[in-house]
This record gives sequence, structure tokens and C-alpha cells, in this order.
Amino acid sequence: MPGGALLEGGSERVGDGIHTRPVLREGKAYRLLLICVGQGRALLTVIPKKSGADAVVPCDQAVVQQRIHGHGPVQIDVVGSKGTTGALAWRINEL
Repeated sequence: MPGGALLEGGSERVGDGIHTRPVLREGKAYRLLLICVGQGRALLTVIPKKSGADAVVPCDQAVVQQRIHGHGPVQIDVVGSKGTTGALAWRINEL
């Protein structure tokens, strides 16, 4: 896993999803790492859009990484598509 201070992280069932609202320091860069193990796919949503991009997270054990930028509070949601099963693990590191 990449270095940098851990801001937050966890693991959830795909059915529960990930719903977090970290406060990211203005001008700082962070790395969001996600992995889904199971079947199907999940959708990552980041708000505001200037902080990061939406992405598909396949449930094939591949690590999905995204650089996100601090602009104060950020809403990060990961929700499984219909019929998706399994577990999600995630972490946010300050770079």
C-alpha cells in the first residue's frame, strides 16, 4: 500500500455501501484506494466533482486508486449495482 498518513478507512458489505464525509485540508492531495471482492460492480461517487471523479469499481479483487484533492468536506459514496454481492475495503491516505 502507498505511504502517507492514514486519514480513514474500513470495510463494508457491498449491500451497505461506503458513505463517508471526510474533511480534506485545502490544497492537500489524498489517495483513495478501493477493492471489491465478490460478484458484480460498484459505483464510486465523489462530491464536489473538483475533488475527484466518479468511477466503476469491479468486484474482481482489483485495487482501484484515485487521487482526490482537498477542498474541505468531501462526500464519498460507493454503492453496489443491482445484484452485486461481496465486500468492499477502502482507505484514504494523505500524500
